[in-house]
Amino acid sequence: MEMSARVERAVMTMNEPQVVTVQYQSAVRGNVDPHLSIRHYDPEADMMLLHFGPQHPSTHGVFRMDLHLDGEIVVKATPYVGYLHRAVEKLCEKLSYVQQTPIVDKNDYVAPMTNEQALNMAFEKLLNVEVPRRARWMRTLFAELQRIASHLLALGTFSIDLGGALGGGSTLFIHTFRERELILDLFEEVTGMRFHYNTHTIGGQRHDLPAGFDKKVHAALDIIESRIPEYAKMTVDNAIFKDRTVGVGVLDGKLALELGITGPILRASGVDHDLRRDAPYSAYDELVPRVRVETAGDCYARTRVRFDEVTDSIALCRKAIDGMPEGPINGYKPIRQPTMAKATSGQVYVGIETPRGELGTFVVAGGDTPTSPHRLKIRSPSLHALAAIPYIMPGATVSDAVAILGSLDPIMGEVDR
Repeated sequence: MEMSARVERAVMTMNEPQVVTVQYQSAVRGNVDPHLSIRHYDPEADMMLLHFGPQHPSTHGVFRMDLHLDGEIVVKATPYVGYLHRAVEKLCEKLSYVQQTPIVDKNDYVAPMTNEQALNMAFEKLLNVEVPRRARWMRTLFAELQRIASHLLALGTFSIDLGGALGGGSTLFIHTFRERELILDLFEEVTGMRFHYNTHTIGGQRHDLPAGFDKKVHAALDIIESRIPEYAKMTVDNAIFKDRTVGVGVLDGKLALELGITGPILRASGVDHDLRRDAPYSAYDELVPRVRVETAGDCYARTRVRFDEVTDSIALCRKAIDGMPEGPINGYKPIRQPTMAKATSGQVYVGIETPRGELGTFVVAGGDTPTSPHRLKIRSPSLHALAAIPYIMPGATVSDAVAILGSLDPIMGEVDR
C-alpha cells in the first residue's frame, strides 16, 4: 500500500544544502538513507520523536527504537541495543572449554539446543575431535525439534504484536504455546530439563535417547502436524493478517546480504541460502532439508517461510528418529576435571543454521590458559536482523512498526551488545 505522505529533507553537500523530496513507500526502500541526521530533514515538517521501548512488550523489555514521526508516518528509525549486555563472550574466555555450554544456553533462549551445538562444534574443530554418527543424528533431531518449537513461538508472539485485529492475538499464541510444550516434554525426557539443557558437549552428547523415545516423538509430531491447518486459518490464510503484513517492511535481498542477514528473513527476500544444505554439518549431508524461499521480502513472506519450515522440520524429525543409528554418543575422552580439554594454538570459525539464521562461533586458542579460549566471539543472527530496521521502517505507520519488528523475530538474549 503506497503511503501518500511526502517528507522533505535537506541534504548537506560540500557546497550548500539541497532540498530533496523523498516519497516513502511501504514497498520501496531504495531511497532511504538511515545515516542522514534528523536535523537535515525539512524544518517545516511537524516532526515528533517517539521512544518506542524498552518498556513496550513488543521490544522484549530490553530494546529501544527512536521513531521520528511526521504525523503517523515513520520518517527515520534508529535502533538501540545493549540493554541486556551480560558479557557472555568474556565469561567464556574465563571458563574452561567444558564449562561453557550452560552459559550460551541463555543467549537465544528460545532455541538453546542450537546455541550449544554451535559452541561445541567450534571446540571440536579446534581440538580435532570426531563426533560419532549417532551423536550427529541426535544433534540433527534436536535442532529440528528446536526449530519447530522456536517457529511456533514466533508465530504466536507475532500474532500478539499484530494485536486486536486478530482477537488480541492471544488465541494463536495460546495454541502455538500449547504445541511447543510437546517439544519441551521431549527435551525433558532426554535431559531432565525443559529449557536450558546442557546436553551437547565436546565430542557429542551428554545424554542418550531413552527407551521408547521414538514413539513419543511421532506422537508429538502427529499432534502438531494435525493443527497446522488451524494455524493457517489464523495467519497466512487470514484476510486481516494479510492486510497487516503484505507489502509491509519490505527488505530487498541485496540489502539483506549487505547487512549480514541470514535465515528465514534472508530466504523471505528471495535469497536461496541455508547452511544446512549449502555447508552440511551434523547429519544434514544424509538428511537433506528442503529450503523454503519467498520473493516479496515483507512481513507476510517472513511469516510464510517460518510457517512452511515447521512442516519441513516435522518431516526431517521423522526421518531422523526412524533412521537413528546405533553406536556411541561421544567421541571424546571422559571428562573428569574441567581442565582436561586443552588447546595451545589455533583459531576456528563454525557457523550453523539456527531458527533465526547463521549462528557463528569464532574461537582463538592460546594465551595464558590453554584450558580456556584466548578470545571467543559469537556471531548472532538477531543482531544483524535488527540492522534492517533503519532501512525498512521509514514510510510505515506506528502500528506497522510493531509488525515489522515482530516479523524479524529477534531474541534479545543473543543480541547481547
